Amino acid sequence: MIEVPEEFARTQAAYNGAAGRAFVAALPGRAEEFLERWGLRVTGPPMHGAASLVLPVVRGRGRAVLKLQLLDEETEGEPAALRAWGGRGAVRLLEHDPATGTMLLERLDAGRPLTRLPDPREAVGILAGLLARLSAAPAPPGLRGLGSVAARMVADAPAAAVRLRHAGDAALLRGWAAAVRDVADEPGDRLLHWDLHEGNVLAADREPWLAIDPKPLAGDPGFELLPALRGRTEAGGGAAGERAEVLWRFDLLTERLGLDRGRAVAWTLGRVLQNALWDIEDGARALDAGQVALAGALGARRE
Repeated sequence: MIEVPEEFARTQAAYNGAAGRAFVAALPGRAEEFLERWGLRVTGPPMHGAASLVLPVVRGRGRAVLKLQLLDEETEGEPAALRAWGGRGAVRLLEHDPATGTMLLERLDAGRPLTRLPDPREAVGILAGLLARLSAAPAPPGLRGLGSVAARMVADAPAAAVRLRHAGDAALLRGWAAAVRDVADEPGDRLLHWDLHEGNVLAADREPWLAIDPKPLAGDPGFELLPALRGRTEAGGGAAGERAEVLWRFDLLTERLGLDRGRAVAWTLGRVLQNALWDIEDGARALDAGQVALAGALGARRE
């Protein structure tokens, strides 16, 4: 029987409440079920992030990982996305159980995430290349869409703005919602990873770097940029240096992905809005200063 790490159990309880606790309680039995069903043998201790538990396994002579996670709006489309990519820029899907969301994936090098790369700008270039490849694919049918996500954010923004302590923050939130409203009539149809940051890119044997852990969405690739814009930086010069770094990253990403800069700004403000709405739902009464600064820097690329 596998032992569920205590930190993972606490995270599941904190994020998912009773459903998370039930998921954790069922994990040992579920793992045993799929180890037997797919002919797997565990070869190391469990690994985990916030959302999934991953077991290194072998099947015959092939190395893989067994991924167990709670099915929700963000994770249920992962198998369809991985099939659509077919290993091009992303980890390969080997097996999938629709009832539980359990997956068998090719094993990458978990000890060599992109965060280990010394040069942050080189890492941004790798993220840009992966984003361009992944978003070149059309979204498969049935995937959740950016149109409905955007409509919900715009609808929720007025009530959220009232809950902010400062009038300036409320005005910013309403402005971000207005920017999303301006582009929401064309939400896009590309297959988006949605969460491609340095920690979700691992070294591999068949390619230098591959993406993992998508939270798939059908939409405009401009909605993909925020994680790469917020990554590691070696910028000096205080606020001015940080602003210059954000703009350098934004220009590189939009060029590599072939995006209209004005629309990419609007959709990036949509990601900032999404994060702010989540923070306010969790009790925040002020906007995150870092995201306010990033959104302000992008004002230079609005036109």
